[in-house]
Amino acid sequence: MICWLNEYVATRLKDKYKQMNSVKKSSKFPLLSIMLFLSIIFMQACSATGKPEGITPISGFDLNRYLGTWYEIARLDHKFERGLEQVTANYSLNADSTVKVINRGFSVSKKEWEQAVGKAQFVGNTDEGHLKVSFFGPFYGSYIVFDLDEANYQYALVSGPDKSYLWVLSRTPALDSDIYNNLVSKAEAAGFDTSQQIKVRQQSDS
Repeated sequence: MICWLNEYVATRLKDKYKQMNSVKKSSKFPLLSIMLFLSIIFMQACSATGKPEGITPISGFDLNRYLGTWYEIARLDHKFERGLEQVTANYSLNADSTVKVINRGFSVSKKEWEQAVGKAQFVGNTDEGHLKVSFFGPFYGSYIVFDLDEANYQYALVSGPDKSYLWVLSRTPALDSDIYNNLVSKAEAAGFDTSQQIKVRQQSDS
């Protein structure tokens, strides 16, 4: 979860750039069309805060219980996290009631720790597990808690703005295999391609 938003925005901008070139070639007023198109691109890139189809954030969400450190047990891998082990996410309250996000992981190839600091805030109601997180500028992306150990807040399933983003989180570096398998089954039933999921090595792993 180090900084997935960078890659998401970059991918969207790349696709939009191709569309912009097409608009430029076909329009009778290329400058006006490009300016309008760039405005649309910027607004879309700043607002990747929707929910994947069929994914419902949990209700009765208690942010204060969710704060603290979470260990990344498994994920759908992306370039921004590739090669990272011992990944954690720490959440704490800022003075303005937003959430401070510190994502940290160890790069095996570089043999060094990498860290990203951002902030998160609720998209709608504060008792719904749907937040948006930003690691730079005005760009936000969805952070959706759609399954949670509501009794003890010990494990969770988190999605990004689409189903290519999935994380299994735990309060401890290791998660009971039955609980893990149940979470993976729930994610698969929700439409995530769990065959592409990788388990993340944590310090307690043998």
